[in-house]
Amino acid sequence: MIGIIKKLRFNLKNKKTICLIESEEDEEFVKESLEKEINIGIDTEFNWRNTYYPELSLLQISTRDKILLIDCLKYKKLDFLNGILENKNKIIIMHSSRSDTTVLNTNLKIKFKNSFDIQIAEKLINGGEIKNYGYIVAKYFGFELDKSETNSNWLKRPFTKSQINYAANDVRFLINIYKKQIKILEKMNLLLKVKELTKKEVLLGSQDLHVSRLRKFKSQGKLEKNLFMWRENAAIEKNIPPSFIFKDKHFKKILKIYDDGISKQRIFQLLKNEDLANDLIETLNQC
Repeated sequence: MIGIIKKLRFNLKNKKTICLIESEEDEEFVKESLEKEINIGIDTEFNWRNTYYPELSLLQISTRDKILLIDCLKYKKLDFLNGILENKNKIIIMHSSRSDTTVLNTNLKIKFKNSFDIQIAEKLINGGEIKNYGYIVAKYFGFELDKSETNSNWLKRPFTKSQINYAANDVRFLINIYKKQIKILEKMNLLLKVKELTKKEVLLGSQDLHVSRLRKFKSQGKLEKNLFMWRENAAIEKNIPPSFIFKDKHFKKILKIYDDGISKQRIFQLLKNEDLANDLIETLNQC
């Protein structure tokens, strides 16, 4: 009986109305649902396999009593969200904030001012161990998430019932987890540190994509940087991953071609594209 009572309390406490938003006609409803909220949970579903920029498919937003699932393939005029979600008086709650920040910055130019990352919080609470969202939900609510749609095709329409439930559950618990964690963090005197670490992750996610990639690029020589940026710009123009232009392992090969004397034939053999080869040769000749 106790187990049933706990389950019932869980359902009552976390029951929220799920709203699938597909039309610009719902703008006022979305605004009214969010403008008076202080705590807002955010998650995204996207595709990032064959493009330079992630393709935002679904934006999930949770409040005290609602879950808004905004279909970003059907509803594209979402500029009004910037003013709401960038409000420094609202706390945007996420799990693994850098990922969602990157997606929302590149697609909607949203830059959060006040955020809280429950994964970072749980890491400090647990003494340094990173935990996934499913683990955190199970810890605080004893509920096991269905992760069968983890690798789902979020660009396909219409959404299945399973996809809707999965997407809703990804934000359903964020606010209540946040409330539980801040009580623990306050006792541990770690709340400020979590806020600082979250701010750092959000700033990293708000950068242009090439910035973090260049930081990981070991060589700091001018020629190497020019070659790196040429590849980035070529990838942006075609909206494909930089590795589709040429793979990282080919950097050294191109630099050797430059040292040996630029050869169009050797460049073409690497890029498999005459226009790209000509453009790269012109860039190398200017270095």
